[in-house]
Amino acid sequence: MARVDRAADYGNAAAMLTAFTLAFRQLGDPAVLRVLAKSQVLTVLIVAILGAGLWWLAERGLAMAGLEQGRGLVALLGTLVAAWLVWRIVALAVLQFFADEVVQAVEARHYPEALASARKLGFSEELSQGLRGAVRALGWNLVALPVALVLLVTGVGPPLVFLLVNAVLLGRELQDMVWLRHRHDPQAAAPLTGVNRALLGGAVAGLMTVPFVNLLAPLLGAAAATHLVHRAKAPHAA
Repeated sequence: MARVDRAADYGNAAAMLTAFTLAFRQLGDPAVLRVLAKSQVLTVLIVAILGAGLWWLAERGLAMAGLEQGRGLVALLGTLVAAWLVWRIVALAVLQFFADEVVQAVEARHYPEALASARKLGFSEELSQGLRGAVRALGWNLVALPVALVLLVTGVGPPLVFLLVNAVLLGRELQDMVWLRHRHDPQAAAPLTGVNRALLGGAVAGLMTVPFVNLLAPLLGAAAATHLVHRAKAPHAA
């Protein structure tokens, strides 16, 4: 398949739309479908285990506080909210382990020269990146929580706070999934600007709020990030 033409301006919405359109078109790729199946099964399993633990802790905590009426419902609602917040963190952390397969599938179709020169990340490096990303995401979401609670009276404040925080976090993580495979010089600057990373992360964070679409969001984000990184690295390549 012929490689796509590269636009000259990578900071605008058109470039982002092009990257996500190309990512969506490749969802039928067998290599991408395998990653989707593996990552979703693992993500659902981890979130289910965490959810069960959170529900038990919430239920026990409410019981100790003396709440009897509606205790189970309150614990369940609290667990569902926590699961919604944790989902994106877990999904992205899980995808770190399969990111190479997604990135390689996109590079094989659109950027074969880049694929040939990519370095292989070892298991320890992948694990380290995944854990650092998960801890960073959890930490910043916890920092944002008090701000979201203060803005609770506005109705729209909390979702906007978490969307902004996760946009920045996701943009960085998605860029690094691709960039680290091609960063032969540790001092080399990242290819995407802060604005581009925020736009990328914001798009994925937004997709993660849509039922069913959120299952595809991390995968689409990884594929779109691959296009954005390579286009930013070689904007004038044919």
